[in-house]
Amino acid sequence: MACALLCSFAYAKAQTKTKDLSKPQTQVKGYYTQYYGNQPDLIKKAQQWAESGEWRNGFVQAKPHSSVNLVDFYLQYQKNPAQWKALFEYLSHTDLLAISKGKHKIPGTQLVVSVEDSQNGPLAKRRSESHNHHIDFQYVVKGTERFGIIDHYTSMPNSKYRPDVIHYDYQVEKARFYDSNPDEFFIFFPRDWHIAKVENDTNDQQIRVIVIKVDYMD
Repeated sequence: MACALLCSFAYAKAQTKTKDLSKPQTQVKGYYTQYYGNQPDLIKKAQQWAESGEWRNGFVQAKPHSSVNLVDFYLQYQKNPAQWKALFEYLSHTDLLAISKGKHKIPGTQLVVSVEDSQNGPLAKRRSESHNHHIDFQYVVKGTERFGIIDHYTSMPNSKYRPDVIHYDYQVEKARFYDSNPDEFFIFFPRDWHIAKVENDTNDQQIRVIVIKVDYMD
């Protein structure tokens, strides 16, 4: 019996060591986004609003990824409708595969669209980050990009804050990873400490991603 228990323990330990913790199916408990669990009515209202498509302003190509904090999305949209409406209207009227790479202003706003033709890299070389005053809207229109969201409890800043970014040391086994697809977009709010452009399981790591920084409203 003792041998069996020890052997089982050794096997489990070995399996833990060899497990690829950057796989998108890795889901662990922790603190990853702004908490609204004590406001069920607000959560329900935000979910209904998101499902209704009131935010779309003509943009029907994609929906929020399951990782998006819908309460934050709902609240920020209500506080800053002009920017969000302009963002989605721009996306709905623009050929995102044909537009030139680089930066493009959205007319009538301070918003800048960054069209990035880039390549995913090893997780160890990708930095985690968060922003205090801006929201990262990211829509991968070509290829597959792996995003990570890190746990607040086990992460620590490893740099000084400089407007508008700070970086973290984090435990990979506590991070959550998600792969993009062209039917969904990601939104990272200030409490969503995230990693972008992580290598995934596909053969082609080339991507085109649309990044728009929206003002965060307190």
